[in-house]
Amino acid sequence: MANTPKTMQQIRMMLQQLHKGISHRRIARSLNISRNTVKQYVDRFLASTLSFEELLGLEDEALSTLVYRPEDRMAASEVATAALGYPSAAVATDRRSDFENRVPYFLKELGRKGVTRMLLWQEYIGQNPDGYRYTQFCERLSRHQQLRQASMHFEHQPGQVLMVDFAGDMLGYVNPDTGEWIRCPVFVAVLPFSGYGYVCALANATTPQVVSALNQCLTFFDGVPQAVKCDNMRQMVSKSCRYEPVFTEVFNQWALHYNIALTAARVGKPKDKAHVENLVRITYQRIYAPLRNQTFKSLEELNRGIRHQLGLHHQALLQRKDYSRSQCFMLHEQPVLSALPAGPFQLRHSVQAKVQKNYHVTLGEDWHHYSVPYHYIGKTLQVNYDTDVVEIFHQHQRVALHTRSFKKHGYTTVKEHMPEGHQKFFETRGWDQDYFLAQAQKIGPSVHQYLSLVLGARLFTEQTYNTCLGLIRLGKTYGPVRLENACKRALSGNRYTYRVVADILANNLDQQPLQQQAELFRTPEHSNIRGKENYQ
Repeated sequence: MANTPKTMQQIRMMLQQLHKGISHRRIARSLNISRNTVKQYVDRFLASTLSFEELLGLEDEALSTLVYRPEDRMAASEVATAALGYPSAAVATDRRSDFENRVPYFLKELGRKGVTRMLLWQEYIGQNPDGYRYTQFCERLSRHQQLRQASMHFEHQPGQVLMVDFAGDMLGYVNPDTGEWIRCPVFVAVLPFSGYGYVCALANATTPQVVSALNQCLTFFDGVPQAVKCDNMRQMVSKSCRYEPVFTEVFNQWALHYNIALTAARVGKPKDKAHVENLVRITYQRIYAPLRNQTFKSLEELNRGIRHQLGLHHQALLQRKDYSRSQCFMLHEQPVLSALPAGPFQLRHSVQAKVQKNYHVTLGEDWHHYSVPYHYIGKTLQVNYDTDVVEIFHQHQRVALHTRSFKKHGYTTVKEHMPEGHQKFFETRGWDQDYFLAQAQKIGPSVHQYLSLVLGARLFTEQTYNTCLGLIRLGKTYGPVRLENACKRALSGNRYTYRVVADILANNLDQQPLQQQAELFRTPEHSNIRGKENYQ
């Protein structure tokens, strides 16, 4: 018995049979133990001065103190280790104590670059030849690492905090003009109570883009939580500190506008914002993966794809629950969010720029060029811009308004800002078959049909563009009604050129009835002309 202490289950079965008055012999036979073992346990039961029924009512811990003796356990351990050829319990205790004292050093060293468990074990066994072998060394070290990595469960209140971060991997789209792959950082935010989140791709990770993403995020939630928690991203935190991080002036203004508190996770402690880290993982699985084979041609198109996949994620039921994140948010969290202010926070910049000879000003932040009316060439204008729009002023009067573009060294040009000659040249760049047919359709069906025949008269369609342009301009000279009638008459012939229609208009033939026009070209009667009767 001393070498093999009985389990608590065997002891309780023994007590149940003793309470029923069963003999020691039958108990030993049913439990497959010796009668002496049964007798020794019975002696301990009786020494406790408690009845068998009272002993059965004790908890396992209390019952074990009455049944098991420390010296019995030590003896059992020594016998077992000796039988297997292991050191005695005293030696094992010393080895264990030595290892436990070294654990803090091992864990600290594992955090250093290039340090491995094998290296630490080699140093350890060199100093202590009787220490644990490599397998035991790793198992015990892993156990201590698990104890240090224990996670604490937090109960979040609805609308209490919004956690934000950037996904490590980027998404992107193809610029249709250049074929260039544009990489976009992905902003991620989540309300921990419901798990309801917001994901969007940004043009870049600059402060204006982060401000815009946070604005859109709160609009998406249609409310404001009590606080925002981020990691120590440079866009939001100017000085990291475990106790009092310093936030940038821009985000202090943003927080004041929305009446929201700013908090930051500890440096190198991602578990401080575990919910948004989890949403990043889910984003890879439920947004990145489904979109991996799709090609987008703009940031707006990419974000539409993201919002679609995000909506599917919100509508999916939570595991082992009968509701979705969307239902939980709408029922419990959205009603407790604070109301949004009248307008979003606007981060506006103001710079001065000189209008170049190409009637464009350059926004240095993106090196993008925006047009202004050409008569401002050489003048210095005021440029006010945010993440969405660019406004250009001259003497406090707005002279141009553009949508913000982040394409470096690109041009955003309004046709009306060009000189007249430039506008004409600009129009020619848009000429194609559909353009001329659309212009002809506005004048009339005969003009449309005639231009169709003109466009199909040459092997290279581009050679007919000037002819089509000339025909359409005849409508400005003679009017659309006369051009329609002229084309109707020209369709009766077999030549389709600009000169045919121009001659009809110049000779006013379009104003004559079509039947009279046919009589003019009729073969005159003459006595020298024989008819069919002469050939019978």
